[in-house]
Amino acid sequence: MARQPKPDGRRAPRRESSLRRRPPHREPLPPVLVVCGARNTEPAYLRGLLKNVDNRAVDVKIKICDKDPVSVVRHAKDERDRARGHYKWTWCVLDVDEFAHLEEALRLAESERIDVALSNPCFELWLLLHFRDHRAAVTDFRQARERLLPHHPGYSKIAREFDFERYRAGWPTAVERAEKLALPGEEHKVNPSSGMWRLVRQIVPEHLQT
Repeated sequence: MARQPKPDGRRAPRRESSLRRRPPHREPLPPVLVVCGARNTEPAYLRGLLKNVDNRAVDVKIKICDKDPVSVVRHAKDERDRARGHYKWTWCVLDVDEFAHLEEALRLAESERIDVALSNPCFELWLLLHFRDHRAAVTDFRQARERLLPHHPGYSKIAREFDFERYRAGWPTAVERAEKLALPGEEHKVNPSSGMWRLVRQIVPEHLQT
């Protein structure tokens, strides 16, 4: 008769205990590509916003193309296409300013299914809406900056540092104010207006928009 091995006193591992140690399954975050048509203020603002709300619901990749609107849209298309379907949404952040061929850029964006957060006349109008409900037409960047300076002394579009803390409390109100200025996609026809509110709504989950 074969001899039975003596028990060594160790307990066999329970199957369910190994299952408990598995890390929880997490769905991948919806990736968003944002291409900014300026080098300093716009990308710094977006990074500050995302850091402030601690958004873990969307994966946002911010790129810079400091050129004319058509080039920005083409750059966004190329970045998206190289990613081979990785990005769920693609955005361009643009100003009206005095750029030529803006209409061409908007048509290209529409044909390529790229969303545009367009500020009219410039991004500084969006910043101003953090502090006041401004509805009078703004001639250009210089006039927008003059309106903004009382709220952000020393503001400069080319400054390497951007103090988002000044805007931390006001961005939900800016969303509400901007939404009333123009219909989505009609910002190029309405001065003042900004489509930044649509981008913010997409990259900041609703429960954080307070």
